[in-house]
Amino acid sequence: MAKKIAKQQMTGAEIVVRALLDQGVDTIFGYPGGAVLPIYDALFQQNELQHILARHEQGATHSAEGYARSTGKVGVVLVTSGPGATNAVTGMVDALMDSIPLVVITGQVPTHLIGTDAFQECDTVGITRAATKHNYLVKDVNDLARILHEAFYVARSGRPGPVLVDIPKDLQFAAGLYTGPENVSHPTYQPRVKGDEDRIRAAVELMASARKPVFYTGGGIINSGPEASEALRELVHATGFPITSTLMGLGAFPASDKQWLGMLGMHGTYEANHTMHDCDVMICLGARFDDRVTGRVDAFSPGSKKIHVDIDPSSINKIIKVDIPIIGDVGNVIKEMLRLWKDEKKKADKDALKDWWKQIGRWRSRKSLNYTGSKNIIKPQYAVERLYEATKGRETYVTTEVGQHQMWAAQYYHFEQPNRWMTSGGLGTMGYGLPAAIGAQVAHPDALVCCIAGEASVLMNMQEMSTATQFRLPIKVFILNNEYMGMVRQWQQLLHGARYSQSYSEALPDFVKLAEAYGGKGIRCEDPAELDQKIQEMLDYDGPVLFDCRVEKVENCFPMIPSGKAHNDMILGDAAAAEDIGSVISEEGKVLV
Repeated sequence: MAKKIAKQQMTGAEIVVRALLDQGVDTIFGYPGGAVLPIYDALFQQNELQHILARHEQGATHSAEGYARSTGKVGVVLVTSGPGATNAVTGMVDALMDSIPLVVITGQVPTHLIGTDAFQECDTVGITRAATKHNYLVKDVNDLARILHEAFYVARSGRPGPVLVDIPKDLQFAAGLYTGPENVSHPTYQPRVKGDEDRIRAAVELMASARKPVFYTGGGIINSGPEASEALRELVHATGFPITSTLMGLGAFPASDKQWLGMLGMHGTYEANHTMHDCDVMICLGARFDDRVTGRVDAFSPGSKKIHVDIDPSSINKIIKVDIPIIGDVGNVIKEMLRLWKDEKKKADKDALKDWWKQIGRWRSRKSLNYTGSKNIIKPQYAVERLYEATKGRETYVTTEVGQHQMWAAQYYHFEQPNRWMTSGGLGTMGYGLPAAIGAQVAHPDALVCCIAGEASVLMNMQEMSTATQFRLPIKVFILNNEYMGMVRQWQQLLHGARYSQSYSEALPDFVKLAEAYGGKGIRCEDPAELDQKIQEMLDYDGPVLFDCRVEKVENCFPMIPSGKAHNDMILGDAAAAEDIGSVISEEGKVLV
């Protein structure tokens, strides 16, 4: 609880800075412009808040996301009105989809000019209504401090998300009363954090009766904090049940654990998806039954009883009807499940569980992540494996861009702890990874931060290399360069008769020269025999690096669930290796093997 702060008279701009400091903010990401110059002037006159200058407002929001995701804190963005605000919209939607807490402060034209189509005016509140968890247009400077404190409360409470505060320029000059953050809440937003005791007890009873159980976990566990991940590990070990995770939940449970099945979903493992399909009790913790997980909804795990724990009431029964819904903070619910399991000396059916693990072993024996290696060309899977081997054991944070490389990173880079993995899951935003790496590096200056990227995706926000150079941020951008928009090309090959419409990455820059132009280091590798040595060279360099890793151009990402198919209707790499890809999938997307 913050100490009580007496009301003080100050300008609106000074109120913004004071409110951020009282919220415990140490870093903001932004880009100045006319409608926020009073706030930037107030920033200039203090030394406690660090401002990281992005080169594009989208880059600022993604950097704030990387900061938030890697720390568990609220990320803060400051941009100007009009195009400054609209450029930030993509990052706000990304944060909304992936439940990342942000407070985005935008400037607005003076109050008397609102609605006149003034220079750099736009209806920021109207535009961002669907892009944020909540938004505000400040109309009275005496409300500004309260609104800012409320914004942080809303952003971090319940299901986290972005909150926007739009501040007209005249209010930034105006004098008003500052009030502190003590006892701040929102009059109509009081999320439930403790689950219903009777429902938790019923869930534990169902778990104890299961013969083929599975834990299905998501990013909500990471959002709940490190204690939630610790409690999850205890519960999984106490029950002996298998566990899988969504893309956003990687790291909540250690990948090295024998009960871990790998990621599930469209590019998940064979064993994870089949375990989900054939289970009789599914315990969904902090996940939302995304379409990339469920596949065809009417064929999703048809024989199972389902428990769903989520802090967001709107997520319950939204996509999949469940048998025991529990609304509450997933960390609190897991702890209560664990207490009941231990106190009541619950035991799983030992024989049934043994048979279940035998079946899972048969699915594991398919080795769905196997791939054909090469001594002549770098396979992208191999590149990620070698990066993992070179960095494991270090304090490492990994971001990604979006595409095939993102899925290969999820499959072949193994996470043991939460908050080490940052990717754009719900929105799938190309251009996320490089600025997110900047945010993570700012938050953890002594850690290793790697962005696993594709050559097309990374160019979306390449200008942020200037930020990395300016602030001496030694991020490592590991580009799997196949000269294609890889995932687009893969879908065109499999579903559109190999008609590669606009998916070839023509006119690519020389990434080595580009890195040098930005003041960083460029490294290129084409030979598998040189990969380890050059990865080490990248890691040893004390500054930002663009690593141009030339990989197999037409490698596909498997396993894969074709769009519109059931979640156990998977294509594996061995089936898809046939010369005629049409033997695997027809033009209509029907699986033929």
